[in-house]
Amino acid sequence: MAPRDPPLRSGERARLDPFEALADNVPPRDQRDLMERPFFSLAKSRRVAPILYRSGETEIQVHAVAEYGMATIWDADLLIWAASQILAARDRGLPTSRFFRFTPYRLLTSIGRATGKRNYLLLKAALTRLQSTVIRTNIRHGAQWRRQQFSWINELEERVNRAGRVEGMEFVLPDWFYQGVIDRRLVLAIDPGYFRLTGGVERWLYRLARKHAGRQREGWRFELRHLHAKSASQARYADFALDIRAIVHRQPLPGYALALARVGGIETLVLRPSVDIFVDNPMHETGISDLAIGTSGAIPIGTSGAGISVHRAHEPQLTLWPETRIPPRKESKEESKVKLDAGGGP
Repeated sequence: MAPRDPPLRSGERARLDPFEALADNVPPRDQRDLMERPFFSLAKSRRVAPILYRSGETEIQVHAVAEYGMATIWDADLLIWAASQILAARDRGLPTSRFFRFTPYRLLTSIGRATGKRNYLLLKAALTRLQSTVIRTNIRHGAQWRRQQFSWINELEERVNRAGRVEGMEFVLPDWFYQGVIDRRLVLAIDPGYFRLTGGVERWLYRLARKHAGRQREGWRFELRHLHAKSASQARYADFALDIRAIVHRQPLPGYALALARVGGIETLVLRPSVDIFVDNPMHETGISDLAIGTSGAIPIGTSGAGISVHRAHEPQLTLWPETRIPPRKESKEESKVKLDAGGGP
């Protein structure tokens, strides 16, 4: 059945040329600011309490609409896909735009998701959260202290046929995100195995490892209490520490090895590239030079423990991605049963 005629464009879409998403899978690339700072909920349950984060002169506020909840780290896969599409197109000499046209099937398969009806519904829920979550930040304005306010997605629209089947989607990315992608210094290649990570904390740890440890053979380390504040997790510190110990026990991060250590009596997490990240690593095939996708630029085995202010809350919440219900901190309680040989108590 023939699709309906596309509606007349309005708003930003009327001023922007559409970018037709590439049909083939492209190397995944992530935006450095999103990797380093707490822009997303790490929980599979719905988060309504805002993130209010401050570190030095950097401030971030993330506000959710109660009806939908805050955009999650799983929802951020859609932004990783968009960034990857933009850079792959530019690598091929194709024009790009903040105005995206794409098929749900192509997006889902690119980020390792199934394509059944339930997955389309989950995709729509993720897009809704990305559109309804509001971010205020002064990142990239330095001492100017000028905030930008935006949502991750603008003007979301579906194109359906006469039977009601979704055949295409359109959205507009915020300029803040788009400018952070086309500036290659602010982008890093990531391992495709990232999309297979199932836990919010381990996904966040991978992005942190890729941003800070990069390919430095000596890696990077963080004090656990600093990590807890930096994550903006709603879990208590004791539960968060149990999660970290369980992740260290499992070693799930592609390309990185984790270890716990005590430095001056303070428990720290050490993130080091594994040996295979230097040999036959997918990140070498992205078309970006080592300089362009470099590391944080700090000294090896740097220790991060700077003061951070983050406000959190601890309400029980409803899972929207995946579509199941879980009580608060269920993952922590399950993982607390894992017995570890190293790391000590919380």
